[in-house]
Amino acid sequence: MNTDLESRQSDVYEADYFQWIESTIQKLKHHDYSSVDWKNVIEELEGMARRERQRLRSNLIVLLVHLLKWHHQPNRRSGSWKGSIVEHRQRIEDIIEDSPSLNAYPSAVLEKCYRNAVAQAAAETGLSPETFPQACPYSISEVLDTKFLPE
Repeated sequence: MNTDLESRQSDVYEADYFQWIESTIQKLKHHDYSSVDWKNVIEELEGMARRERQRLRSNLIVLLVHLLKWHHQPNRRSGSWKGSIVEHRQRIEDIIEDSPSLNAYPSAVLEKCYRNAVAQAAAETGLSPETFPQACPYSISEVLDTKFLPE
């Protein structure tokens, strides 16, 4: 690919992202592969994959925060905490349903997400981070189980 074409493609990508998307879609639909801005297509696809993993991690952290709060503050349990637990389990299930290859990802990131959840739960509850176990006390199957609530 020549440098002028790459430069023009990059200019469109930087100047009008939506136009770049529409143009790329049309080129792909018409099999005009030589005109596709592959550098930015690859960058966008990598970004999409990162965002899906981040979305899953974010929902897992919120879920863990509410499980910790439920477990460590039984006298403050509320419908909103339980609702959040239900909502974030459903979101994780939906992400995995849409992208089954992410099925093992929650297990892989559980401990890192748990550390983040402990920090957030401590900030939200005023409890010391040392109040919470160092390692996640719940298995990933418990975390994702719609019937599980720590007692």
